[in-house]
Amino acid sequence: MFGDLLGSISPTLCLVGVVIILLLIFISSALKIVPEYQRLVVFRLGRCIGAKGPGLIILIPWIDRAVRVDLREQVREIPAQTSITADNAPISIDFLWFYKVFDPVQSVLQVGNFELAAQGIATTTLRAVIGGIMLDGVLSEREKINMALRTRLDEVTERWGVKVTNVEIREITPPRDVQDAMNRQLSAERNRRAVVTESTGTREAAINVAEGEKQAAILRAEGDKQSNILKAEGEREAQLLRAVGYSAALDEIYKVAKTIDHQTITLQYFETLKNMAGGASTKYIFPMEFTSLLKDFTDRKKEE
Repeated sequence: MFGDLLGSISPTLCLVGVVIILLLIFISSALKIVPEYQRLVVFRLGRCIGAKGPGLIILIPWIDRAVRVDLREQVREIPAQTSITADNAPISIDFLWFYKVFDPVQSVLQVGNFELAAQGIATTTLRAVIGGIMLDGVLSEREKINMALRTRLDEVTERWGVKVTNVEIREITPPRDVQDAMNRQLSAERNRRAVVTESTGTREAAINVAEGEKQAAILRAEGDKQSNILKAEGEREAQLLRAVGYSAALDEIYKVAKTIDHQTITLQYFETLKNMAGGASTKYIFPMEFTSLLKDFTDRKKEE
């Protein structure tokens, strides 16, 4: 009896187990959780019904098919590509390009493998851009090349619902002979700058020395001027003081002379004549009275 009961329960348990498994499969395939930065492009029986998300999305199992599309900005590397410049110089360039999906439906419907297609477009666009620029321009106008690449890539990828946000050239490798010429040019430029810097320093030093000598000469001249002025002022003051002293002395002599009588002057006159005649040499002395007599004599002769 127990065996018959167990035999009747086993098919029921198996059926329940199968139903549970199918239910779990149905739930796992029907319920999808989509993050904020993703969208699900849903195809129902092969027909696109639009993008779904974010949040909880319910799909019909075995009828709906979903393709996940990442909306975040992505960066991809383009390996080094050899391109020919406008002056026929081979040059190797690798760069990074940044893109962002703005239309998830178009990014799924318009292109089968977006990244592979975009990489092919990037390499051909790079060769086209480099082919129109001279070698010196490629080495010096990196920002211009970045802008040209971004513009051309964006024109192509826009119809795929993708926006190329930026293109950055990472490394440019010119030919070996060009590198050697650049190194020689760089060395010559450094030498030129060193010579210019040295000559500029020498010139500035000479200017500073000349300015110093000029200032010193000006200061010396100013000092001599002040010294001469002070010396002249001192001499003038001394002369004024001597003149004042001499004037005072004459006043005193005049005051004393007014008090001397005629006899005292006559005695002083004779004493002076005596001193003058005391020398060893022969002298002829004519008193003032003699000259007066001669004057009277000459006057009388004129009257006759």
